[in-house]
Amino acid sequence: MKTKQTIGLVVAVILFIVTGFASVMTDTISAKIFDRTKEEILSGETAFAPPTSDYVAVVDIVGTIQAQENDLYSVEGYRHTTNLNYIDRLMEDSSNQGILLYVDSPGGTVYESQEMYDKLMEYKENTGRPVYAYMAHYGASGAYMISMAADRVYANQNTITGSIGVIMSGYDLSGLYEKLGIKNINITSGENKASTFSKAQMKIYQSQVDEYFNQFVKIVAEGRNLSEEKVRQLADGRTYTARQAVKNKLIDEIASYEETQTMVLNGAGADEFYRLNFGDNWWATLFAKAENLLPKSDTQVLKETAEEFESGVFMYYAGL
Repeated sequence: MKTKQTIGLVVAVILFIVTGFASVMTDTISAKIFDRTKEEILSGETAFAPPTSDYVAVVDIVGTIQAQENDLYSVEGYRHTTNLNYIDRLMEDSSNQGILLYVDSPGGTVYESQEMYDKLMEYKENTGRPVYAYMAHYGASGAYMISMAADRVYANQNTITGSIGVIMSGYDLSGLYEKLGIKNINITSGENKASTFSKAQMKIYQSQVDEYFNQFVKIVAEGRNLSEEKVRQLADGRTYTARQAVKNKLIDEIASYEETQTMVLNGAGADEFYRLNFGDNWWATLFAKAENLLPKSDTQVLKETAEEFESGVFMYYAGL
């Protein structure tokens, strides 16, 4: 009896050790796969497989322009870091003959919009290759700024574009706090450290908005070969239809995507188009689906709603 108990105990200990070791190894391997996959998504390494023939690269400016977060889970939407690295790879590829921006965005943050515009201008300067832009549903505000790097801008007949301007949004919850008996206490090193939105502070923020607006106006004037005075007349924040945009010289031509593709290939002297494809990234898709199955708390919903409008962040964003 003692022998059987001893054997059973030994077997149990061995199973415990093996199970523990397997669990540790699984966690380690999963972590390495997770980190590697995230790195590959950011760099576009797994997706970058261009043709050997001359091609025009399609760069998607789709969704709200913002910093690339939750990279492994986000299988759709705007990919800022990935796009920047993608363009770097294109600069090194002699088969690449140009870029076609596929724009379907109402805009986004000032920082990322400017950074993408600068990267495209760097591409043009370093390669001498053309950049084209096609606008689908939207090509407004920050997305319009990015399009100013293009040598020629096309838009669908039903595109909404323009919205040249800057917005910084915030919430004044003082009335709600007062009703709930909540006091917001700030201990600061200076009177402008806390955002109480006094007249003096509003003046400070307005000066910053004006600076980013002047920057936007200058980019449009250079990109469209217009005077800054003319751009300011058009830049009151309003959006324009494609026909209005052509009339005001904000875009070049109204065309379907298929028509645009034909004109771009002919203009660049290329044989085909190429774009990054993330459809085979099973790891990202798996985690994205798993995340969508989890219920969200009321706090998460409110937080995501506030973040959607980038409260307190300067934005080139269309109020659509």
